[in-house]
Order: sequence, then C-alpha cells, then structure tokens
Amino acid sequence: MSAAPTHFTRFAAIDWSGAKGSSHRGIALALCEAGDAAPRLIHPPGRAWSRTGILEWLREEAERPTLIGFDFSFAPPHIERGAYLPGEAAPDTARRFWGYVDADSPDADLGAASFLERRRGRHFYLGAADGVKARFMHFRRCEAHFNANGGGKPSTVYDAIGAAQVAKASFAGMRLLHHLGDAVPVWPFDPVPERGAAIVEIYTAIAARAAGLRKGLSKFRDGPALDTALTALGSRPHDPLAHYSDHATDAILAAAWLRRNAARADLWAPAPLSEDIATREGWTFGVV
Repeated sequence: MSAAPTHFTRFAAIDWSGAKGSSHRGIALALCEAGDAAPRLIHPPGRAWSRTGILEWLREEAERPTLIGFDFSFAPPHIERGAYLPGEAAPDTARRFWGYVDADSPDADLGAASFLERRRGRHFYLGAADGVKARFMHFRRCEAHFNANGGGKPSTVYDAIGAAQVAKASFAGMRLLHHLGDAVPVWPFDPVPERGAAIVEIYTAIAARAAGLRKGLSKFRDGPALDTALTALGSRPHDPLAHYSDHATDAILAAAWLRRNAARADLWAPAPLSEDIATREGWTFGVV
C-alpha cells in the first residue's frame, strides 16, 4: 500500500499519557538522528510535559524530516462490529471520529476521561459494576493479527481500568490528532509523505522484543540493561539519566527502533492492511 520513505533523518518516540490534569510525568519524548548516537530525552518547557506541549512540539517538527511514533491506539475497533460505538450516532471514519471525541471531551489538556466515564457500561469497562469484562474485549484487525501470530494480547481501548489500560491515553491521543489537523501526516490514514514529518502508531513491546527482551518482559529500569538493548538496535550507549522510569526508557528504546526500521518496506505495506482498515482503524507500525 505504501512505499518505504527514504527522507527521514530524525526519529522520535513519545511515551504517552491519558491521565487527568495538565502536567504528566507519564509523558516522555526521545529523539535521535540518523547514525548510531543514542536517542536523548527532550525535556519539557516546564517540570513535566503537557499534552498541549507535545502538540506544539509536533507543529514545530512539521517541516523537518522526522518520523514520530506514539504508543497509543489511533482509533477504536470498527471492522469487527461495523461501528466504533454500536448504537451511538458516531462517525465511521477515524479522522471524523477524532473530531467527535474532541467535541464531547471538555477535559483539561486534551484529556478524554469524561468521554469514557459517560459511556461506562455501554461501551467502556471501568469496573465490576459494568458487567462481565469479556463483553468489552473487542480488537482492531491489527491487534487481532498480532495476537494470532503470537505477539501477545494488547489491551483493548474499551478497557479503561488497570495499570496497563490504554483507553484514556488513546482517546486523549485522538484529541491530539484532531487538533493537529493536516499539519503532519498520520500513517496509514494519510499517504507516506516525500518530505517533512510523519506520525505512526507504535507498540513499545515490539521494540523490546527486537532488542532481545524475552516475551513477557518489556521494561528496562537501569542504565546497563538499556545500553544492552540499544546495542542490539545498532545504537551507542546513552547518556546516563538522573532517573530511570519506564516512560523514559520506553521512549529512548522506541526511538532507536524506529531509526533502525524506518526504511523497511514490509512495515509500510503489511499484507493485511486494506484501504478500509487504513481509513477506519489504522495500523501499528512494526506489525506485519
């Protein structure tokens, strides 16, 4: 569907957060250039990144040859049930759905927790009071393909409870993509650009597997372990961090993985990715 781009010389990975509020220690941004220098953390203008701060950074990158990876789901499942929110008059394409989420999310700093909370029990699982959790376990075609090929079981965006859930982060991310508009192409909803920046969805566990971490483990919490993983991805050791959080190490490793894999044609043209899937659900870069 898409030829592999060759113009990217900068590679960024953003560990994202859907937490309430306007200052998020759960957001980390790492950046590296072509070559083998280790990715470095880009520090926020304040004590911690806000989502709107990341939005401004993306706008600044628009004309630069930067491949940017985000670790949230760019759309909910649609193909499986024929709708994002069955029974609700929501749009049926991803870009229009991003606007729908934004229009019904008054939360601060592009948050979307209230969007989920108002639909708990109908579309989202927020606890035992919502019924049997299995009723909410619906997946995009990308996730189903990844699972079927032994990749694991990524969280569904309809599960909004638990430390590993991605629901709030994903819906906050959809608001971010809506506000970004057409300033930066978002693959595969948009064609791969021949110049400037582009955004892809990533799954940090794929980078961890590629770096040699066995299935079931995906976090690096100290400098030596992170350097071992970076070496496996063709990177030199990193500059020591003051604090080794999962967010920081995920972003650093994912940026190195993006640099190593950005020119792989198979990642830009996975066989299962149809036009319908690309328009409604998107795809995780790295799943083939």
